[in-house]
Parts: sequence; C-alpha cells; structure tokens
Amino acid sequence: MRPFKQVDVFTAEPYCGNPVAVVMDGSSLSTEDMQRFAHWTNLSETTFLLPPTDPAADYQVRIFTTAIELPFAGHPTIGSCHAWLEAGGEPQRADRIVQQCGIGLVNLRRTGSRLAFAAPPLIKGGPVTESELSDVCKVLGLEREAIVDAQWADNGPGWIAVRLASADEVLALTPDFSAVESYDIGVVGPHPIGVVGSHAPSKVGVVGARTPTDPGAGEPSIEVRAFFRSNGAASEDPVTGSLNAALAQWLLGDGTLEAPYVAAQGTALGRQGRVYVDEADEQIWIGGDAITCIDGSVFG
Repeated sequence: MRPFKQVDVFTAEPYCGNPVAVVMDGSSLSTEDMQRFAHWTNLSETTFLLPPTDPAADYQVRIFTTAIELPFAGHPTIGSCHAWLEAGGEPQRADRIVQQCGIGLVNLRRTGSRLAFAAPPLIKGGPVTESELSDVCKVLGLEREAIVDAQWADNGPGWIAVRLASADEVLALTPDFSAVESYDIGVVGPHPIGVVGSHAPSKVGVVGARTPTDPGAGEPSIEVRAFFRSNGAASEDPVTGSLNAALAQWLLGDGTLEAPYVAAQGTALGRQGRVYVDEADEQIWIGGDAITCIDGSVFG
C-alpha cells in the first residue's frame, strides 16, 4: 500500500477547482506502472513523489496524463507541493520550496496557506502564422476579425494563446474538434481579452479581457478556458496553471495587464477556479489555494 491524496487545486472550497491525484511514494514503480495508474485515475494529471536526485531540490515529482508523461504542469505542481507539505515535508529553505521535475528545478513560495510557482521560461514564443490562426478559427467557430492578438505560449504543454475582445466571447465558445483533424487543441479564455489555442500536438487557449478589478478583493480581471482533444473527443480543463503561467508572461510583457491580477477559470464547467498572478524577485508567480479531498492509500 502507498500513501495517496487527491487534491483540489486553485480553489479553497472542495470540488470547485481542478483535482490531481498524488501518489506520495513512487519508489520502485516503473514508468509503465505509473502510466497505467494515471490512466486508471482518469484525471487530467496524476503525480508520483520521489526522493530528489538534485541536491538543491526538496522532492522530485513525475507528472502523467492518462496517456503521456509531462515535463511540467501547473496545477499538479501546486497540488503535489501541498500534499508533500501536508504529509510533513520540510523544505531546505524557509522562504522557498524547490521541486525537481522534467523541466528541471521549479521554485515555489508560500504566502499564508497559498502556494505559488515561478513561471517557467517559454519553450516557444512569438507570433502565430495566419495559416495556424485560420485553423484555430475553424476549431473555435470564430471569424478572423474576432481574434485581437495571438502568440505561441508554449512552456511544455504547447499552447497557442489567442486574445478575444471580452470575457463573454470566451465563455460563449463551443469548439468543434472535427473542424481540423490535425489539431490537438487546448483553448483558454481569460476575462481580460484573448484566446489561446494549440497546434498539433500542442494546445490552444483563449483569453478575453474585462475592466480591471481590485486583485486584493479576489475579483478576476480575466476569464480563461482551456480546450484540448482527448481520445478523439473535445475536453476542457477546469483550471490550468501552465497556461496561466504562459499567458501571464505574454499579457504582462506587452502591457495588457499589470500585476497583481486574478484569473478566473472553470466558469463554463460550473467550477470556481482562481489563479493569483504576481511579480516579485524578477519572477512571475502563479498562485492558488489547494485543499485535500481524499486522503488514504492505494495498492501498488
């Protein structure tokens, strides 16, 4: 038997965020064992905690979807760190927790009970071609004029980021994944302004802007949605840390937003995800609450 937790991330209220399964001790499990268990949980991600191999790290995590291993993902990072701390993990530094994963070392910090990770650098940024945007429009059911701006925002999962004019336009999206056979799309739509989409086998996300609000009050400045193809069908991720990290680098970098701000995600799914974005120590920090909903053990 292995200790196990299921953590709801980007919410302080149970069952309103994005869940991640965390196997607290992945020692002696093969990659095939991990992938089989992740496929069985049927969650967007399942993680396995291991002793670090880098002396600078506090723990190591491997992150799996139902089909593949990921080098990095946002809500599994916060959920795994929450589970590790809750189980008695003690970081080497009082002001920082260091996670080792596929992309290397990821720094996290605590502000009260909320955790935040430093946004990893983009693997691919820059403009999206008109051909790519044409495919994105087909999938999202949009006219080209509806897209205010678009950028590659790939920090691992492979997002294309697209900005729309309003949060309402983002919430109204009903993507058609049969429109472009080659696309494995993820779509994100923040309340400010925009859309993020993916190119096969990347993802597409959508962002839409509203009037600025007071981040201290927790009111969202943007609405985000994340769409992707899973087993040939359209799926939507409730709350997506990696996408919000990539969006923050884009939207803060071009002056569309100022930190701190709050992103809402999951609204269209009946969730109440909140992502808290800030800048400090020359880093962009992607934060959220987390709460353990299942605590027990699993065979393995």
